Amino acid sequence: MGLTGKLMEVFLHPEEAVPLGKMYLAANRAKKLPKSPTWAFCYDMLNRVSRSFAIVIQQLPEELRNAVCVFYLVLRGLDTVEDDMALNTKKKLRMLETFCDDIYDRTFVVKDCGEGNYKTLMLEFNNVTEAFLSLDQGYQDVIYDITKRMGHGMRDFIPKEVETVEDYNLYCHYVAGLVGIGLSKLFAACELESPKFASKMDGLANDMGLFLQKTNIIRDYLEDIEELPAPRMFWPREIWGEYAEELDEFKDPENREEAVCCLNHMITDALNHATKSLDYMNELQHKWVFRFCAIPQVMAIATLAACYNNGKVFEGVVKIRRGKTARIVTGLNSYEDLVHAFYGYTGDIAAAVQPTVDPSAKETLQACKDIQDKCEEMVRSVAGKGGLSSQQGSFGSKIALFLLALGYASYAFSLGGVRESLGVSADAGDPMIDLIQKIIAVLCVLGLSVVLCLE
Repeated sequence: MGLTGKLMEVFLHPEEAVPLGKMYLAANRAKKLPKSPTWAFCYDMLNRVSRSFAIVIQQLPEELRNAVCVFYLVLRGLDTVEDDMALNTKKKLRMLETFCDDIYDRTFVVKDCGEGNYKTLMLEFNNVTEAFLSLDQGYQDVIYDITKRMGHGMRDFIPKEVETVEDYNLYCHYVAGLVGIGLSKLFAACELESPKFASKMDGLANDMGLFLQKTNIIRDYLEDIEELPAPRMFWPREIWGEYAEELDEFKDPENREEAVCCLNHMITDALNHATKSLDYMNELQHKWVFRFCAIPQVMAIATLAACYNNGKVFEGVVKIRRGKTARIVTGLNSYEDLVHAFYGYTGDIAAAVQPTVDPSAKETLQACKDIQDKCEEMVRSVAGKGGLSSQQGSFGSKIALFLLALGYASYAFSLGGVRESLGVSADAGDPMIDLIQKIIAVLCVLGLSVVLCLE
């Protein structure tokens, strides 16, 4: 999207101007790298392979943040091996089997694996192993255990397809449910959450992971089916077989009705994990751990709402508007915010259900009702529980945003002078874009003034 498109988005959704400003500052903070070359590589690579995760992880306390960063990169390396369809199958199986042991080898690197930033990650993986070995033993043990279980699970699925819903759940457990379980153990290891997160939350943590993974699998249909040199097919035949002879038939516009019905069936299956996900987050006590977990979950339910009954899933990746993403990331601070988001997006899905044409409509409506009932249950319980604990404040960031808005306003109202200083005619710009910039600047300053007054 070009500059004009971005400005028009903000003009049409002025309530998103302040969240976008906060996201901009958060993204800049995420780009500030540690002095250590090892950790600089890790955080730079985190920014390159997942900018959104790099922003969310920044709010965690340093010790936990470093452990989660390494955990993410180790599993991203493992995932890169699994995803490389050009990799020799025998070599891939061996690497998935031994990856958990290789992370103890300070010289471990992988050549000719992955593309772009992922290839760089694998070529310089020795930096990740160095960071891993600098972590406390408790963190190392968790990362090793999850890497071993995930690698072995991925290995088991290389020679076979996802046939049944049971297969689908098991695959998602290996590649995502185990991530949730591992994170729970890290939360307990750093003592930000209670000891029960080390062992008694595995079931709920698994559902958290499955909810995220199934959302990604649904959203990425076209990208996966067109993967070269061979497609990746994660939708279970037990579901798609009700609507087509072959999974790639959904790409054909002539099959759009059946494709959308299958899509809605897949989304309904994913929604069945949402109540357990809410139960998990209802147990979190530390504000920044809560935000770290809740933001991806709300992004997932928002993505499912955007994908439901939407044939564009079979034409490309359906994305949430940048401003809406910013509102989720910056505005999710309490159980009430979480419940409001889940209730609202679930309502959007329920409103889009077409009982007369969709075979899974009844199940979809029931799943939505279950989620909204859980939300109402959480609202009743919130009044009787303490708030989220936190060791960090936000007033300083609001002041910084206000100053940034003032600077932007100064720029917006002196565009002619700026152009002249650059040797360009003051009238060279597009008058409409100049006007939009001034309006945005005024809205930002006024909005932040209100926020600061209410602080």
